[in-house]
Amino acid sequence: MPYTNPDCREALTTRREFLRGCAAAVAASSVAPAWGHTIDAASSGALPTRAIPSTRERLPIVGLGTNAYSVSDPAEIDRRRAVIARLVELGARVVDTARAYGDSELVVGRILKQPGLRRERVFLATKTPNGGDLTNPHRVVEESFARLGTDTIDLLQIHSMHGVGELMPRLRELKEARRVRYLGATTSDDAQYPTLLQAMRTQRLDFVQVDYSIDNRNAATDVLPLARERGMAVLVNMPFGGRRDGNLLRKLGSAPLPGWAADLGAASWAEVLLKYVLSHPSVTVAIPGTTSLANLENNVRASLGELPDAALRRRMERDWDSLPL
Repeated sequence: MPYTNPDCREALTTRREFLRGCAAAVAASSVAPAWGHTIDAASSGALPTRAIPSTRERLPIVGLGTNAYSVSDPAEIDRRRAVIARLVELGARVVDTARAYGDSELVVGRILKQPGLRRERVFLATKTPNGGDLTNPHRVVEESFARLGTDTIDLLQIHSMHGVGELMPRLRELKEARRVRYLGATTSDDAQYPTLLQAMRTQRLDFVQVDYSIDNRNAATDVLPLARERGMAVLVNMPFGGRRDGNLLRKLGSAPLPGWAADLGAASWAEVLLKYVLSHPSVTVAIPGTTSLANLENNVRASLGELPDAALRRRMERDWDSLPL
């Protein structure tokens, strides 16, 4: 039986062979770009959503990471504003930032105050510091509210597992006061998985955020199953690779798309890689970072159409591992 999820239209009835053994396709003559085509907000329809287990609130399954939003040049700020505006126009909502991303919190906060963008249309997530002194949890957390220029943060996350014990009591107070709607913890380092798993077992978390891609599947061993068991939503950072595996789109270059990509409605490698991540039943939202409108379009497009079923996911993994990347 193929894996089906009505939230994401995941039922597939036909399959082509994966690249007829992916390595053969790398040598083929037809070449597809790493990024595909633009999409119409009007023609895209309602984006697929998944529920946050703790409340059943639904979120579109592709969002935006803002690790590259720490800029001061007005032209660069305008470029990033256009990306966030387009994200919202297309019906997506999740914007994830962090204190550790330089001035990204400041830039995102200012963008959300500009004409035409309404704060309530964005599910705003940020993170506590990933290092430094935490002896005054109140002051540490209030800085994010000030930098973002908001009275309410949708999701406040312990960044890279730094200071769970010190900060979590204050985060719980903020949630009880309804200044924070959801609590979470994050990592993008496999070495921190034991600490994350311990927090997942002992803390009442609404979300976890973890690195996961077709080339770095370690989170699927313990973290993703435990999130499902404990009723926690999952944000995926680095769906195109990162610290461990490098940027997969750069590695792929101009390699042709798999033969089955058209069956999934994928026009780019970005869509293929995201569809793999999104097809895991524990994943709630993928948050690839971008400052490019074209890349954003392709990321959102990945949420449309079919997603790989369990059998195709296994085939993708086997053939991916055989690629000479």
